[in-house]
Amino acid sequence: MQHASLSKKLHFKLVQPYKSLKMATSSFPNIWEWIQNLPPQTQWQTNTKSISICSSSTSSQQPSLELSISKTLTLPSSITISILANYNLPISLWTSKPLKSNTNTTLLHEQVTISKLLTNIIKDILNYTPIKLSNDFLNLPQPNSIPNLKDIANFLFLALAFIVSIYEAPQDIRCDCINTFKDHFACSWARETSKRLMRLIGSNAEEQWMRSMNLAITNWLIELRAMNHVLKAPSPMYSLAISGLGLWKIQLYCPVIAMEIEKCNNNGQDDQKLGFSLNYHQVEGVIQLDYQVTVREKWIDVLVSIDNVRCDVIRLVNETLMKERGAGIGEKHFPSRISLHLTPTMQTNVISVSVSRSSENPIREIGVERSIEGSFEPPNPHIGISVSAGETVTTNLKPWKFEQSVYGNSATFNWFLHDSINGREVFSSKPSKCALLKPKAWFRNRYSSAYRPFTRQGGVVFARDEYGESVLWKVGRDAVGSTMEWEAKGWIWLTYWPNKYKTFYTETRRLEFREILRLTLA
Repeated sequence: MQHASLSKKLHFKLVQPYKSLKMATSSFPNIWEWIQNLPPQTQWQTNTKSISICSSSTSSQQPSLELSISKTLTLPSSITISILANYNLPISLWTSKPLKSNTNTTLLHEQVTISKLLTNIIKDILNYTPIKLSNDFLNLPQPNSIPNLKDIANFLFLALAFIVSIYEAPQDIRCDCINTFKDHFACSWARETSKRLMRLIGSNAEEQWMRSMNLAITNWLIELRAMNHVLKAPSPMYSLAISGLGLWKIQLYCPVIAMEIEKCNNNGQDDQKLGFSLNYHQVEGVIQLDYQVTVREKWIDVLVSIDNVRCDVIRLVNETLMKERGAGIGEKHFPSRISLHLTPTMQTNVISVSVSRSSENPIREIGVERSIEGSFEPPNPHIGISVSAGETVTTNLKPWKFEQSVYGNSATFNWFLHDSINGREVFSSKPSKCALLKPKAWFRNRYSSAYRPFTRQGGVVFARDEYGESVLWKVGRDAVGSTMEWEAKGWIWLTYWPNKYKTFYTETRRLEFREILRLTLA
């Protein structure tokens, strides 16, 4: 890669995860506890203390990756924390800013010092993206008020080690390190802790964090595929669900390259510029549902309605790089279908489920126009009479069609994008080559046309002003006071048809998500 954030060539192979200093649900070293248990600096025999965070699974002679704490000789009572490749002459891959430390107490004793370290790690991870956004909004609470601070700190070290391994690690240890940290990320401890961290840093920093991490993952997967290694990444890479205050919220992020290809044609698959543009994006989705519980005399009503459904396809690199190496900033996927299933996980007390919208019954206007034309010209022995009859059919069709349906006790919400010319569903069809060449087809200039079915940024928003539909479950009254769980399972389809770029390549990708939502019947 020829860019500051894309400059390292990556080489990978699949290895077994590293095992050391096990925590309850992860084999990633418990760095925070190790730091807290270090003796005061006055008792150190050397100027540096280190812990291995990744060692080779194939050779004991191969260098390991270490986290090191060193006294700062130029700044009294200060330390720095580094990630090092432990060669005979160690190579520093990352170093923190100097941190104040009391030489007579345990390290990182002061709340201000801990806060500076956590903020330092977060900001350095956010900076691993060519899209530079302000992170002045990052304002963490006092460390002593952060629940599970140990898990948060250890997860930050894990995330930092992962992204540093992708961009900075020497070639001979990079593959082992990345695959080791990838396995740590997949465990339940990491997934749950990442959700707590995102709530801690706030949504603005969360979006930048996801773009930085997903850019690194995109680089990793592209290099794997360049070496004919196929690794199926989890899709989505990150999702969370929040239940409370009458609101269910699902948020998810996934790099486009990690989404499953559902269909594509072969024309243009080797086009490197187009491939760069399509791969260096991520999908960001938000689903917000309102719920209301009403206890009746003989049953309970659970009413769930749509508040907001949002889906955006966001660049992972800056505009300059996209123009230089890609096919242009307008060449990217667009949402073509969104589907959401809501199902009570325990259905013993569910009596019935009702939807609030009828099946679509579109208006069809038919007009018949007939005309007769006659002419007579004396020099001509024939009388020319022309008769024409015409019928015009007009159907009112919006680009996005919404449907509700019920399967057992599951309620389904579906949004389908349709081709405005022929009315066909976009996610399940492809335009003809003739249609792709038409300069005024609806999918050409789709982010600037006045009749575009997307926002100018290329996303979609379904809000309650137009899609405020609801589903009503009737539940037996003996469930009063209990907490019910609903499974929210959904799919998002992204489709690419050329926008301004000259190509016949088209494809549709799909991601699946699944979260558990809760509410108390009271």
